[in-house]
Amino acid sequence: MRGALSVAAVVVGVLASGVASAQVTKESVPGITNFSKVGTTIACAGATTPEAVAEVKKLGYMAIVNLRQASENGANVEAEAAAAKAAGIKYVHLPFNAASPDPAVVDGFLKAVTDPSNQPVFVHCASGNRVAALWMIKRINVDGWDTERAGAEAEALGLTSPALKTFALDYARAHQK
Repeated sequence: MRGALSVAAVVVGVLASGVASAQVTKESVPGITNFSKVGTTIACAGATTPEAVAEVKKLGYMAIVNLRQASENGANVEAEAAAAKAAGIKYVHLPFNAASPDPAVVDGFLKAVTDPSNQPVFVHCASGNRVAALWMIKRINVDGWDTERAGAEAEALGLTSPALKTFALDYARAHQK
């Protein structure tokens, strides 16, 4: 009996992680690294060139949330902001330092991605790692997902940093409603 329950638990776990990650759709978009759509309300990505901003607008996104720090190699925050203005897309810059995560940035991120006027929203950093960690927090604290399901989706989006995963879980625990 115990063996059958263990097998059932493994099967349920595999199915649940498959369901969570099945919502993530990878696409190739010129000028955007690791472009991943999650349902119809958000796309998460890595490095995004200012030239790709017009394509983000054409894809129907209403806002861009950039988590890159201006000091990062290739971030080009000012040029991206100018490209967003020229394309008529809202631009939110929330510099997020993965080595020293600031909970205030998470608060700004949650506000930006849950604002209906920003949806669908395009969120990016350099690789997708920081985006995935913050999206994991959103899934747990706003959408009520359990940590395993949110973690599986975050990994499908590009969460690879154990330190960022720990930060996300700690933040989610500390801010549960």
